[in-house]
Amino acid sequence: MSFRPHFDFVEELRWRGLLHDSMPGTQELLNSEQVSGYCGFDPTADSLHIGNLVPITLLILLQKAGHKPIALVGGATGMVGDPSGKSDERKLLDIAQIEHNLNGQKQQLMKFLDFEKGENRAEMVNNYEWFGKFGFLEFIRDVGKHITVNYMMGKDSVKNRLEGGGMSFTEFSYQLVQGYDFYHLFTQKGCKLQLGGSDQWGNITTGTELIRRKTGGEAYAITAPLITKSDGTKFGKSEGGNVWLDRKKTSPYRFYQFWLNVADEDAVRFMKIYSLKSRSEIESVIAAHTGQEHMRTLQKALAEEMTERVHSAEDLTLAIKATHVFFGGGTREDLLALDSETLSSSLEGMEKFTIESTLLSDGVPVLDLLAQHTSIFPSKGEARKMMQAQAVSINKEKYTDINGSIDNSFLLQGKYLLVQKGKKNYFVIELN
Repeated sequence: MSFRPHFDFVEELRWRGLLHDSMPGTQELLNSEQVSGYCGFDPTADSLHIGNLVPITLLILLQKAGHKPIALVGGATGMVGDPSGKSDERKLLDIAQIEHNLNGQKQQLMKFLDFEKGENRAEMVNNYEWFGKFGFLEFIRDVGKHITVNYMMGKDSVKNRLEGGGMSFTEFSYQLVQGYDFYHLFTQKGCKLQLGGSDQWGNITTGTELIRRKTGGEAYAITAPLITKSDGTKFGKSEGGNVWLDRKKTSPYRFYQFWLNVADEDAVRFMKIYSLKSRSEIESVIAAHTGQEHMRTLQKALAEEMTERVHSAEDLTLAIKATHVFFGGGTREDLLALDSETLSSSLEGMEKFTIESTLLSDGVPVLDLLAQHTSIFPSKGEARKMMQAQAVSINKEKYTDINGSIDNSFLLQGKYLLVQKGKKNYFVIELN
């Protein structure tokens, strides 16, 4: 029975802005037979981040089109370090750290691809399985002799480093190691396609060249562009660094906020790149957004979809509630409904004051708390005046009793007080 893809994979990538380059014949191949395609993930950390969502999306769309995705985790390549796009030598990780990182990444990849159903169910492989038994002399005889130094020197990842401070033989050899991955999967699993970011083109084509020279076979490649924001900076980082998929590194609330705050100039592009909605659904959201950009329809749709996919529907609900509390006029009841993780992450970035836990034991006069033990107000007089003007809230409730006291019964999660001065100025008082 002839194979018919569910949709033209290459055309889908092109429409979404996810196609940077492809080898001649790739589109024809994907439209004529079911293809196994792989993408590699190096274990540089124990969590993937949203920069990795582009290659993950490539694999998801490949599977949705009816092809078979292979996620390769780099137990071996992680020991070498990919020089692509790097100006300095990477710090080498030990085996225990690599294994720890791999376990974290594997759990995350399992959430995005279907590893259980259908003849095109996803597969996960670790290249240490074949490299762990590969001797150095065997490698340079069986692999190294097929790729010339001239060919390797022509790669941008090598040229750029040689023009700078140079590179070690370890990193110089990386493209051979990745190239052999492609050869191994080609011969052992019939994998004809490698996917990756545009910075991987040199490494990928080393693999297609090795396959051609060792087997006479033909392999193919597709790369996606490296995603940048409209100001030219790299997408995927916030003020605190990478935006991680691990909730312990980036909370679901912070993750939601990241997408919600995508610039208008980037919103349409990022919706096409990261959403798994159909083309008609995406175009419908874009149409609703256009001309009403202040409503942030695209950003909300993207934040909701990505938070639910990466975390859960429950995490999304809490993130929306927290956003409503701090940016949409939420009430004290809304604040009290937040769990400890969502509350603590939503308080990050606010101006914070730390007080001794004993201070609230017997109650402290509210004016002393706001003007002496913290500097939320410059003086008791200023605090009194603002309270009388109903411009001070504690835990999202107006506080007007200038003779009142604050004790432990006011604490959120037994640890925090949230003080609001005016409409938009929030301060956190935290027990030491």
